Amino acid sequence: MKKIILTYGLLSGLLCSIWIIFSVYIATDDLMDIGMIVGFASMILAFSFIFVAIIKYRNNYNQGVISFGNAFKIGVTIALIASTIYVLVWMIYFQFYCPDFFEKYTESYINKMKASGASQELMDTTFKKMQEDGIYYKNNAWYRIFMTYLEILPVGIIISLIAALILKRKVAKSQ
Repeated sequence: MKKIILTYGLLSGLLCSIWIIFSVYIATDDLMDIGMIVGFASMILAFSFIFVAIIKYRNNYNQGVISFGNAFKIGVTIALIASTIYVLVWMIYFQFYCPDFFEKYTESYINKMKASGASQELMDTTFKKMQEDGIYYKNNAWYRIFMTYLEILPVGIIISLIAALILKRKVAKSQ
């Protein structure tokens, strides 16, 4: 079971990490939303390895039987490995290649508010709050780690739940 979890956790983490770098790289005002959509779509795609791992373990190593608990444990462990890789890659990428990410994100968000006709007072308040959050995000690595896990891990947990519900099997199907 450990080999399956490690293999699919690493594959999932690698796929998520490639996409986060690509998403940030292409991010401009016009593409910021698309980058977020692509990023979350890549997480879902990467976490599809959870299904593959559970099926492989159930069918090849457990005689076609797996409980909800064991399936969920496999899924969550894969999600945790993938999320950790994602967080590590983001921390390195943020530190060395895009330390101004939050400033760009804030600017993009304010530009969208302006285009939608938001009041100057609302834009000023939002800008000030986002600047404060950005400073904290940039200067507090633990907060940045927590927020990055919060971005990806819940997706992995949800997919693990779905996979465990769908793939659990109490009795092996006869050939």
